Amino acid sequence: MGISERKEREREEMKQLIMGAALKMFLEDGYAKTSIRNIADAIEYSPGTIYLYYKDKDELLFEVQRHAYGKLLEAFKTYATSKHPFERLAQVCKTYISFGLENPELYDLMFIIRAPMNADESQFKSNGEDSFKFLVDTLAECITQGLIVFNDIQLAALQVWAMAHGLVSLDLRCRLKVMMINDVTIRETLNQSMEEYLSCIRK
Repeated sequence: MGISERKEREREEMKQLIMGAALKMFLEDGYAKTSIRNIADAIEYSPGTIYLYYKDKDELLFEVQRHAYGKLLEAFKTYATSKHPFERLAQVCKTYISFGLENPELYDLMFIIRAPMNADESQFKSNGEDSFKFLVDTLAECITQGLIVFNDIQLAALQVWAMAHGLVSLDLRCRLKVMMINDVTIRETLNQSMEEYLSCIRK
């Protein structure tokens, strides 16, 4: 291995070390309460070292989100595999709900916390575009084959995503307690609700 390759590997290892610490602190302490100094203390380096790799805490958040969206995309690829587009759409929705319920803190970082004041919208877009494209491509097949009531792909994607996100968010923010739903049956209830919605948009 040459010098340049070794330096690049060491740089990647340091970035992974920083991101791992940032993710842990974002999840345990919250994004707002975490500082670059906190992260530096956790990995026993100076704050200046972190600034060599990330310009600020916001850029670290984008990196954590990118990693999280990658996990969501992998879940889609693993569990939403039906060749029939409408069945695959149902699998996408069920996978999305499962991902949110099983990764509540990560889901919060991805979809619920307010974007930083100096957020670069293009970074948010690039982070989630592959997982969103998985949904859009599935819906496009459904529309092409005349399986759902929508003709506008963006409207279809917005409605399906909003329904799934709303269900997950209501549970993660403990708003479903007003309905007296048993904790054991929450996942089943959310999946049934999503299935009912999908049956309403199916031709």
